Amino acid sequence: MIQGVEIKQLKTHLTEDGYFREILRDSDGMLEKFGQSSMSLAHPGFIKAFHWHKKQDDLWLIVSGQVRTVLYDTRQDSKTFKQTQVIIMGEDDPKLVLIPKGVAHGYQVLGNKPAVLFYHTTEHYDPEDECRIGFDDKEINFDWSIKNG
Repeated sequence: MIQGVEIKQLKTHLTEDGYFREILRDSDGMLEKFGQSSMSLAHPGFIKAFHWHKKQDDLWLIVSGQVRTVLYDTRQDSKTFKQTQVIIMGEDDPKLVLIPKGVAHGYQVLGNKPAVLFYHTTEHYDPEDECRIGFDDKEINFDWSIKNG
């Protein structure tokens, strides 16, 4: 597990009309401050990778569909520098994932359904805070192919 990454397994309470799922509480202590909430949709098979932030922490939740989230630690002062972490997450396995600033992140949509990512950040959107890395970066060297077996 990459240093500073947190995963909160979410609880779902069934109701007569569906379900109730609590996402984030102030008492969780996962965000040091609130900056913005956003939502993104990606189509099946799409790979959205990699980027990292200089100032911003991200808190991700996949509300529909399923993704393979890939994290790569770019922080030179981290105990997990240059390590990769993979997290499978989606509507059938609801979890909240904290991605600290300096950790490159991306995801691949799995299955035949679009994925909807809902996320909170500690800063509002600023293109100057975002650093991009190609999904096929040689240093990260992540194999995005899907293997059955």
